[in-house]
Amino acid sequence: MKSTNLNKLITPLSNKAAKLIPLDKQIRGMHLYQKTKRKVLPERYLRKIPTFVEAPIPDVETLAIEDIDVSNPFLFKQNKWQSYFKRLRDECPVHYQASSPFGPFWSVTRYEDIVFVDKHHDLFSAEPIISIGDSPDGLEIETFIAMDPPKHDEQRIAVQGVVAPKNLKELESVIRGHAAEILDNVPVGETFNWVEHVSVELTTRMLATLFDYPFDRRHKLPYWSDIVTGIPETFGGTVDSDLMFNVAAEAVREMSGIWRRKEAQKAAGEPLGYDLISLLLSNDNTKDMIDRPMEFLGNFVLLLVGGNDTTRNSITGGVHALNQFPDEFKKLKRDPSLIPNMVSEIIRWQTPLAYMRRMAKEEVVLNGQTIKKGDKVLMWYVSGNRDERRIEQPDQFIIDRKNARNHLSFGFGTHRCMGNRLAEMQLRIIWEEILKRFEHIEVVGEPELVQSTFVKGYSKMMVNVTPIAH
Repeated sequence: MKSTNLNKLITPLSNKAAKLIPLDKQIRGMHLYQKTKRKVLPERYLRKIPTFVEAPIPDVETLAIEDIDVSNPFLFKQNKWQSYFKRLRDECPVHYQASSPFGPFWSVTRYEDIVFVDKHHDLFSAEPIISIGDSPDGLEIETFIAMDPPKHDEQRIAVQGVVAPKNLKELESVIRGHAAEILDNVPVGETFNWVEHVSVELTTRMLATLFDYPFDRRHKLPYWSDIVTGIPETFGGTVDSDLMFNVAAEAVREMSGIWRRKEAQKAAGEPLGYDLISLLLSNDNTKDMIDRPMEFLGNFVLLLVGGNDTTRNSITGGVHALNQFPDEFKKLKRDPSLIPNMVSEIIRWQTPLAYMRRMAKEEVVLNGQTIKKGDKVLMWYVSGNRDERRIEQPDQFIIDRKNARNHLSFGFGTHRCMGNRLAEMQLRIIWEEILKRFEHIEVVGEPELVQSTFVKGYSKMMVNVTPIAH
């Protein structure tokens, strides 16, 4: 019996056990089952977990077009991605890679083609997952971003209140207070890691607010997010199976504890807040989500990664961009009213999540290529945001760019990023507060980038800050 068929038998039993067995115990039980399975089953019945060993990425001009594999998780880390995607856009904008570590897939690399795929959920399904690789065996999570309508719409509506205009207005003062405190405490006069001190810290505080998570334990949230996006078979990372299951168990234990506490508040007639757990509990379509373990874990992961990686890497990316284009920083200081437009340009230029995956529901001809039913299709937002056919001087960082909001980073159509306004607000506020304090932020050396097919981000960026003279 194949591994996937075994999982199909196990998952319903796990769901039935949800009301009787704590979620973390279920995760640990699944971990033990997976370890046992790998010890006793012949290798031919097991899914191979890829191991990635870094080697210098060759210049794209040395490769035949069919040998180009943009799923290499070192493509962003080694900063070779621009030439690879430019060649695909120019020569083969809908490109088939037959033998990647994640299986065969199509790359869609031009702006207009990406928009077509993203908008046509009738032709391209978001199910079962939006990453290039599948979920690890035993953790086949379900998330609303990887659902098609109508279920996608039902679950999205449940949590959309957290980014409703009224709630955003209330969050603005919270974000500003955190941003001011963080920036007032950076180590002036010494070189420090901007990623750790500013980008991660601000997004971590906001995640704690959005989940109503204990503030003194908030640093667990980005750690959990980093583990999730470091799974090798899903994203091309280096996280081993034991660590992955241990973190999943810890996360569901803590988050289910918050859920149960709020569930008791609701049963006692006490009002709930506008945090994400309260909103899920308040909606008829999601109020019993905790009884579906993989859905509960999946949507927590979705909201965690969505709130962490996108904003934190855009905060760092903005500083990096202004160092590469110093005249734009001078322009910004002369006219701070450009900040909102610059925020959109940062999100385009950085594109913190590189792609989204779809599965073809039927045979589709796209830009001269025939995509068959069941084929895996990747919409490379990171490439579409640099498409010269749609965006003038796309490799330039231009803070007063016209139509800067017309980027791909938030997606299009029914799956467009729910938290886009919150992300933009956090970036706007941090830059408003930066300009009040600092004359210059100098990047020292080359930033260290993340190993991932999915997250286009920074692990370390050393800086010196020059305060404004008063």
